[in-house]
Amino acid sequence: MSATVTKIEGWRWEMHSPGSGLTRTRVESFEPRADEALVRVAGCGVCHTDLGYLYDGVRTRKAPPLALGHEISGEVVAVGERYPELLGKAVIVPAVTPCGDCEDCHEGRAAVCKRQIMPGNDVQGGFASHVIVPARGLCVVDVPGALEGRVLGKSECTLAELSVIADAVSTPYQAICRSGLGEGDLALVVGLGGVGGYAVQIAKALGAHVIGFDLDPARIASLAAHGLDLGVDVHAGEQAAVEAARKFAKERGLSASGWRIFECSGSKGGQALAWRLLGPAGWLSVVGFTMDKLEVRLSNLMAFDATAAGNWGCVPELYPEALALVLEGRVAVKPFVQSFPMEQVCEVLAAAHEHKLSKRPVLIPGDK
Repeated sequence: MSATVTKIEGWRWEMHSPGSGLTRTRVESFEPRADEALVRVAGCGVCHTDLGYLYDGVRTRKAPPLALGHEISGEVVAVGERYPELLGKAVIVPAVTPCGDCEDCHEGRAAVCKRQIMPGNDVQGGFASHVIVPARGLCVVDVPGALEGRVLGKSECTLAELSVIADAVSTPYQAICRSGLGEGDLALVVGLGGVGGYAVQIAKALGAHVIGFDLDPARIASLAAHGLDLGVDVHAGEQAAVEAARKFAKERGLSASGWRIFECSGSKGGQALAWRLLGPAGWLSVVGFTMDKLEVRLSNLMAFDATAAGNWGCVPELYPEALALVLEGRVAVKPFVQSFPMEQVCEVLAAAHEHKLSKRPVLIPGDK
């Protein structure tokens, strides 16, 4: 039962089966339960994961029909009785919200909580006018003008554009925090689109030296003014890329050990390169996802006393820190996003799937 609103009408764009496109469906009632919030969507980013669900046969945990979209920002317009303080707040919805009560959550393993909720996977997502999500963990954007569409802090972004913090920014932020990256360390980011581009900026904001690897010279160039110390075009092959990193480290007087590597491309080639870059006391964080398989020699981990770690999303507790980096202007979002009306969702997803977009799309509902 909702404590503040009994009925709000709206709509969502639903996937009925992979590859079938999306259908706009009217929703006669959105009613949050005691521990939930109803968020009017201000903006919803489009992620590679959404494309995987729609085009590549990656299965969602909730069976279709299902609205995709897990990078969501908006206004809380109704809440269950446990969270009245959130009503009327501008928020970013975590891409993944753990339950907070299970053994994994209590033991510091919230990322693998079996009762976690991911919009567009476990529940209806943000390609919609409204979305019902767990109230626990919502990241409040406590900045004047957030709900009026004004630019927030030094970010040059509106609330709608800040939606990409939920995943594109927060996920590499957690991966970098877990790695222990600090001032003066060397960070190597493989894949500079979306998540990887923000990984570059976050690493630089934390005082690291940053090398980025990509196949697209335009991506490399776009990050030259946003923290990238060296961009490596990987067309020359893995060995040339490794030698470029070693040369950079030597010229900067950096250690050949303890490199932090962040694989963000979600490609077989990118993962192969990341593995080649792993050396003594190195840390490899797998942030991107691909269905492709890769053959590696695991004994490298033993021989190098190195670590390879996965990273699933970001726990809600870290969202305020990631948001602060953006609001303070230390991580730029505005130059790397492009807004579209939500009514163009089908065309935007198709363009993203065909690699026709150079910036991360943000879908904005045209009506309330």
